[in-house]
Amino acid sequence: MRPVEFTQESIIEAGQALRAIGRNITGFALRQRVGGGSPNRLRQVWDEYQSSQAQTAAVPGAALPEEVTQAVVSVSKLLTERLMALAVELNAKAVKAADRRVHDVVHSAAEQRAQVERELADAAEAVDDLESRLDAMQAKAEGLEVERVERQAIEQAQTVELAQVRERLALHEQIAQVATKQHAAELERVKAERDTARREASCAREEGAKLAGQLEALQAQAASLVQALSLRQEAWQVEAVKSASTPPSTMSK
Repeated sequence: MRPVEFTQESIIEAGQALRAIGRNITGFALRQRVGGGSPNRLRQVWDEYQSSQAQTAAVPGAALPEEVTQAVVSVSKLLTERLMALAVELNAKAVKAADRRVHDVVHSAAEQRAQVERELADAAEAVDDLESRLDAMQAKAEGLEVERVERQAIEQAQTVELAQVRERLALHEQIAQVATKQHAAELERVKAERDTARREASCAREEGAKLAGQLEALQAQAASLVQALSLRQEAWQVEAVKSASTPPSTMSK
């Protein structure tokens, strides 16, 4: 790419502007002012302008002798050459200083870049670790969600089963209440029957006692009758024996 050329007029205007604000007019100051170009060329253009201005500033009507004019031109040329050499030397020093600064900046930038790369590596490792943790947490969250859904389904089933158990329990309670009432009624009936049986048993015992007394009386009567019958039978036997031993004539008399 071809370097940008700056006109003498723009360089001179830049020098005049620098002089107007009180700044030293150097090649680098001119370069900064015009926005580019070689500092040596810019300084040379400005020095030539200064020389021309010095020549035209001579008092009119008082022309210098040729020897003086040549001496002034020679001195001006020598001064310009000295100034150019000084500018070149200063430029070289500035370039060296700039190179050193550039080297320091590059070295610092390299260290910063290495530090940044290390930090980026650490950050990448941290990001990988976080991504791994995030994946694990997402997997765990998915597992927990599945477990939650399963628990919810189990809880719903248990709720339905509990409702059914409650219904069956209520039904059993109703049945138990009815059975309890029936059992109480049956118990009352059994108690009444037991009391009746006890009364009947008492009456039966009393009747039995009476019958036993009557039986004993009947047995005594039967014994008396048997004894009387036995005595009568014995009397009959004695009478029969007597009848059998008496003669008929006697019996007739």
